[in-house]
Amino acid sequence: MNDWNLPWSGGCRCGQIRLQVSAPPLLTMACHCTGCQRMTASAFSLSVAIPSVGFSILKGQPTIGGLHGATRHYFCPHCMSWMFTRPEGIDEFVNLRATMLDDASWFTPFIETWTREKLLWAMTSAVHSFETLPKEEDYASLIEEYAKQASKPTL
Repeated sequence: MNDWNLPWSGGCRCGQIRLQVSAPPLLTMACHCTGCQRMTASAFSLSVAIPSVGFSILKGQPTIGGLHGATRHYFCPHCMSWMFTRPEGIDEFVNLRATMLDDASWFTPFIETWTREKLLWAMTSAVHSFETLPKEEDYASLIEEYAKQASKPTL
């Protein structure tokens, strides 16, 4: 049974890059770090951790921007939309910017990270908050908890 009504489609602002999600999300997140604040020109970034095997680019070729090192941020080379991130040393998932989905109306952040850098007025409905990042050993239980209580969109 496909509770998530997959696959989902998405793309950049100009439409030159299109993507598809074919696996349920592992977590949803808001990141308050100053890097995300600067790259979004907002208080935080919103992302959905998608298993790498369930994420594909259907059209176009994203380019690396933002960080160019081990953690790579991918953008549309034309409209410069920040689309997704491949975190350092982690090949199992992609952090897709939630608003790149054609319908992100279901999205709510389950965790929020880097709250020690957040703007004082910035608030989310996240269930869990972390001053920096969760400990590596905490991710399995967070993913399990998210899977049990996440609302399943009918896109």
